[in-house]
Amino acid sequence: MSEPAIETSTSDGAGRPWLVLVESNTTGTGRDFAEAAVRRGLRPVLLTRDPHRYPYVGELGLPVRVVDTGDLSEVEAVCRALTPPGPAGILSSSEFFVPAAARVAARLGLPAQDPAAIERCRDKAAQRWCLRAAGVPVPDFVACDTASAAERAAHRLGGPVVVKPVSGSGSAGVRRCANPGAARWWADRLLTDGRRFPVARVLVEREVAGPEFSVEILDGKPAGVTRKHVGQAPYFVETGHDHPAPLPAGETVALHEVAARAVQAVGHSVGPAHVELRVPPNGEPTVIEINPRLAGGLIPRLVRHATGRDLVDEVVAGATAQPVPGSPLAGRFASIRFLVPARPGLVAGVTGLAQARALPGIVEAHCPLRPGAVIGFEHSFADRQGHVMAVAPGSEAAAALADRALAEIRIGYADERVGVTAR
Repeated sequence: MSEPAIETSTSDGAGRPWLVLVESNTTGTGRDFAEAAVRRGLRPVLLTRDPHRYPYVGELGLPVRVVDTGDLSEVEAVCRALTPPGPAGILSSSEFFVPAAARVAARLGLPAQDPAAIERCRDKAAQRWCLRAAGVPVPDFVACDTASAAERAAHRLGGPVVVKPVSGSGSAGVRRCANPGAARWWADRLLTDGRRFPVARVLVEREVAGPEFSVEILDGKPAGVTRKHVGQAPYFVETGHDHPAPLPAGETVALHEVAARAVQAVGHSVGPAHVELRVPPNGEPTVIEINPRLAGGLIPRLVRHATGRDLVDEVVAGATAQPVPGSPLAGRFASIRFLVPARPGLVAGVTGLAQARALPGIVEAHCPLRPGAVIGFEHSFADRQGHVMAVAPGSEAAAALADRALAEIRIGYADERVGVTAR
């Protein structure tokens, strides 16, 4: 049986309650939320300042309201005007708009996350203070509002430090600094470049060495561990994920327990959370940060391919007070690898997508680059220009297949005859 199509006009589907999406991810789960809403008999509608930011809007014929999404009163007024029968739920897949969605949902008496808990999570310094007070392992840290304070903090903490904005996501502005002078230089850039990094404080933290993982949380309960792959220092661009993480049962339990304690410490007991951790040589999982939303990097889709559990659908159900039917888990493994160009330049073309898609076990292979596109580097998630996703009975098999598929894809540059392998 085919799934229902997304409506192509706001007048269709009369009588079905609305699911309001306040802004969105530009790719990935943004689209998945709209499709999950339709499957649940809802009418998704996107509230946004600029619909052109979202390619999937036109592809799905998604109803849109152009709104100043930074104005809570305007967002609330538009939500109240969605009749009949009005909104069943309000949410956002964009971390920047999760607080607004929660506040408006609460004003309308709809299921909502705790806005205060969300704000504690989004302020990385406030989050760390809560976690430290509750005895949850976190890196040693100092919050700084000047570059000189960041330099002093790096001296006190010793060793390499990580300097990052106190708010933000997708590794934007996060950098490893080998010494106090480097910490001062990067903090000064973060604090003075208001266009790229509109922050008034930075966090300076002692670097935690060791593999990186994330735990997905729904309503305070762990929903699995993902192994993360991170690109070259000094930046922390995530280049791939494996789910479930190939870990002994005891290590998975330890990660689950620390992540659950972390969300409890900040009071985030309703809705999704994405908890990032590192496991240093001493073996005690250390919380790097809590994000009060589902994971980015297509991790929810990775989880669905691997286990059969649809985290996006569960979030939509929670936001609209609908039940979540139980389903047997698939018991497979899935890996994603991101297409990160080897260098900047003018794109002449992309080859190898058909070959990647043809490999047995590849469920997704995508690259939106077209001839004439200009590749630059932001040293964040924005550097990723596509992805491949593989599913297999074992973790290492899935990872190897994803690596093989990624190697098939080549970006050709206008200033050369031979393409450069993307990695």
